[in-house]
Amino acid sequence: MASSRAAMPAPVCLIENSSTGQLRVNQQALEILSQIDQPVVVVAIVGLYRTGKSYLMNKLAGKRSGFSLGSTIQSHTKGIWMWCVPHPCKPGHTLVLLDTEGLGDVEKGDQKNDCWIFALAVLLSSTLVYNSRGTIDNNALENLQYVTELTDLIKVKSQDSASEEEDFDYVRYFPQFIWAVRDFTLELKIEGVTVSADEYLEHALSLKKGFGKKVSDYNLPRECIRNYFPTRKCFVFVAPTAGENMSRLETMEENELSGTFLQVTKQFCACIFTKSTVKTIKGGHKVTGRMLGSLVSTYVDTITSGSVPCLDNAVLAMAQIENKAAVQEGFSVYQKGMEQSLQIPVERDTISEQHGKWEKQALETFMKRSFKDDGQIHQITLAEHINSYYVELMKRNDAVSIKACNDLLVDLSGQMSHNLQQGVYATSGGYKLYCKDRDHVVQQFRATPNKGTKAEDVLDQFLKQKKIEAASILLADQKLTENEKQIANEREHAFQMEQQNKAMEEESRQMMRTLEDERRSNAENQRQLELKMQEERENARKEYESALESKLKEQEELIKKGFEDKARMLQEEISQFKEESKGWLPVAKTLLDTGVSALNSYLQYKSITNLIKK
Repeated sequence: MASSRAAMPAPVCLIENSSTGQLRVNQQALEILSQIDQPVVVVAIVGLYRTGKSYLMNKLAGKRSGFSLGSTIQSHTKGIWMWCVPHPCKPGHTLVLLDTEGLGDVEKGDQKNDCWIFALAVLLSSTLVYNSRGTIDNNALENLQYVTELTDLIKVKSQDSASEEEDFDYVRYFPQFIWAVRDFTLELKIEGVTVSADEYLEHALSLKKGFGKKVSDYNLPRECIRNYFPTRKCFVFVAPTAGENMSRLETMEENELSGTFLQVTKQFCACIFTKSTVKTIKGGHKVTGRMLGSLVSTYVDTITSGSVPCLDNAVLAMAQIENKAAVQEGFSVYQKGMEQSLQIPVERDTISEQHGKWEKQALETFMKRSFKDDGQIHQITLAEHINSYYVELMKRNDAVSIKACNDLLVDLSGQMSHNLQQGVYATSGGYKLYCKDRDHVVQQFRATPNKGTKAEDVLDQFLKQKKIEAASILLADQKLTENEKQIANEREHAFQMEQQNKAMEEESRQMMRTLEDERRSNAENQRQLELKMQEERENARKEYESALESKLKEQEELIKKGFEDKARMLQEEISQFKEESKGWLPVAKTLLDTGVSALNSYLQYKSITNLIKK
């Protein structure tokens, strides 16, 4: 989807939230997402209602209005609203902004529903902004209680998985975390020393030493944020204007707002634009708008069915949809390319050359969109579609070639047929004249271009039909002696054999070309598969290194603050994670070998089948 088409004049509701707490996906929003083939950077904002979330999202959209700000104590945003705009810093990308329903709405009074809204924001975003008011104190962290329930609301592994889920599993797939503190009135100082907003956040997330329920309750939300969101940042905003003007914030000019507020807002937007990453799913695959729509549907359907969303299951469901579409998209590239570049009848070399060119592009198109194609089922399906089309195209090319050559020979031999009917060859010396005319027809036929693949075969059949005709004329020619007729017979036989050999040589060349096509196709399929597997291994490596880096950093922080026991526990988790990672490359190698083996089995079967057909 082009960037211009990604622009929306205003937000639309993505996930509707009824008064009974029932979630439902808005089909209009899904239709918009389905048209976005670009990678998406997804920024979701969550927080208590009436804390100014929508204002920040409008600024990210580059608009003064759009998401509803509201001017009363009632929560305006219901469910999750979406605004897709061209990314201001990343050409070829779309920025998807998600404004969520305010948490803790007294009119709703449904904490479970709030939990699901929060969980969906985590699942769908690549950057999660938590918006609060005042300061980051214990009360603010208690309001973020939803983070302590994430492991109950989100599963990484499917039920079929034998291994238990650890923090590492979540850290690899959860979004970047930004805490936006609104209406901040304090100085950024800790024990008299000026600190940055990020340092302020880390100080607020410091753990308390000791035992007992109070200490445990105090540490729990802090530990969850530290464990699940290793990439953290903080922005503190002063009040944008005097209290009486807050209700008309949407219509106020920038020069009427606090300069400090505008400066932090500018820094916040710049951070989002430059630091927020493309949304990815398990395996490091970049998510497009179309894929995001699939995730939305899968997660909401799972929640409404009473189950817990699972990243593994969502990825598998999306892979099925994407891989089927990748087959159709790849085949469409091949089919259109062949149709536009060929005008049958054409020579075998030409059709083979175009087949190789468009098959390569079809595979590249397929590989770009496909993922988790276990056993290469969909790649084999694409190969089957291409092979079937190619076989039928060659049959059609042969048929058109046969007709074109027969029509050409009828036209070229018209004068011969007329002479035969008029008895021109039934005279003394008629055989020599007949042979001269026939040789001229053969010469003209071979000199005519664009006859296709069956020229020599059709010519062979034509001359066989003329064999009896030539023999009759030779027998009746009184100018020739019996010895000369014998010599002429032998020459005629040699002439026919020469043409038959040419037809067989042409058939043999086409057979060899078919075998070359098979070898090239097999090699290209394997090459593309190996490149895809290498890409997926590299994505897995980056996921591993990012998760490990965050945990090592957390361990270093725990040791620095004197939490040796927690650091030792984290070390055990790190060691286990490293041990598990050692099996990734062998598993990836096994998957590659399995995929290549499955692909080879099909390709060998295809080659044998095509030879039998020949």
